[in-house]
Amino acid sequence: MKLIDLSVTEFKNMVASNSPAPGGGSVSALASTLGTSLLTMVGGLTISKKKFRSLDENIQNKFSHLQSEFNTILEELMLLIDKDTEAFNLIMNAYQLPKISDDEKGYRNQKIQEGTIEAIKVPFRVVELSYQVLENVDYIIEYGNKNTLSDIGVSVLMLYAGLEGAILNVKINLSGIEDMNQKEYYSSKVDEYLSQAKKLRDKLTLDIHHLL
Repeated sequence: MKLIDLSVTEFKNMVASNSPAPGGGSVSALASTLGTSLLTMVGGLTISKKKFRSLDENIQNKFSHLQSEFNTILEELMLLIDKDTEAFNLIMNAYQLPKISDDEKGYRNQKIQEGTIEAIKVPFRVVELSYQVLENVDYIIEYGNKNTLSDIGVSVLMLYAGLEGAILNVKINLSGIEDMNQKEYYSSKVDEYLSQAKKLRDKLTLDIHHLL
């Protein structure tokens, strides 16, 4: 059974168990999924209101487009909850391969590298998607239903938590990569995302506090 098909209690119990997966990567993807879900809720509570329908048509169209974009991102984030655990299992399975002959050692190392790359790509995608949502939240704050400001605030915090959590999962796997070009690429990119995301989080939460 996939993680996304579990109840909240079942998922909590799996995370709380002594198994290393699902772990921080899947939880990070879930955090960003929940953050994005809150924004789609805000959209639903905005678009139906007379006040919103009185806005300029271009504003309405952009807002609706963002809602459609958030829904698409939401679907991908949900898949990444399971993909993170699957990537971790790839590495674990690779380490169980025989390593007696040189051919076996070579094949085993190849599979470890493939699994490690996947374990980097999955959380990195969570980072990309989380940031993509975060950088559009200001528009939702400006034109969204003002009764949902606290929900938007929680969304920002969840998205940031998911993003930084995913960055931690990228970084912990970088040490296992032999390809220095890939290592340098992902290392520099996540540092850039982290810096920009912190600024966004601080600005957005401050704006929300001022409006409440």
